[in-house]
Amino acid sequence: MTFSEENYLKAIYHLTLVSNSEVSTNAIAEMMETKASSVTDMLKKLAEKDLVNYKKYRGVSLTEPGKLAAKMIVRKHRLWEVFLVEKLDFSWDEVHDIAEQLEHIKSEKLINKLDDFLGNPTEDPHGDPIPNAEGQIVKIEKHLLSELEVNQIGICVGVKDTSSEFLKYLDKQGIALGSKIEVVGKESFDLSVRIKVDEKGLSISNKIASNLYIK
Repeated sequence: MTFSEENYLKAIYHLTLVSNSEVSTNAIAEMMETKASSVTDMLKKLAEKDLVNYKKYRGVSLTEPGKLAAKMIVRKHRLWEVFLVEKLDFSWDEVHDIAEQLEHIKSEKLINKLDDFLGNPTEDPHGDPIPNAEGQIVKIEKHLLSELEVNQIGICVGVKDTSSEFLKYLDKQGIALGSKIEVVGKESFDLSVRIKVDEKGLSISNKIASNLYIK
């Protein structure tokens, strides 16, 4: 597959996780920042390779080979993120763009050795699950911080928004994976949330609370 084909498969995979149904051409175009006509051309190529099921005006879904191929791309991306953070001391807001380049490396032997070298991690630095070599994923039960009630306590296990800006904001507030977060209060006016992060008091917006995963 070309880099472009791999990027499309990954985009469809992520969109499928959100919608749990067939993905529209327009949704793919928005995620890929391209024209719908370009998406249609690519979907036809992927369908010819038996990587997607595509019918005009009915959306697209991944075939089993397509789903496995997408998971392997995601696997490489997230393993490289772990490597960059744990072994090269990159911060979690720096690694996404670099991993976008490294995920296209073809050597399966290299990726499996990287996985073993890292101790076979099941999550990347943002709390997202890493598929194993067979494409299997260990799922953890998690909720958004915004869903917790007052006086409930949880541990931060991931972020919904992985943008550099959001991750830098969390660093400034001292919020990281593993942080103990208690909901102290909620404001009905703007749905902002008062929390304690490892005993430090903090007020955050509903937008922030809706982008933090807790278990």
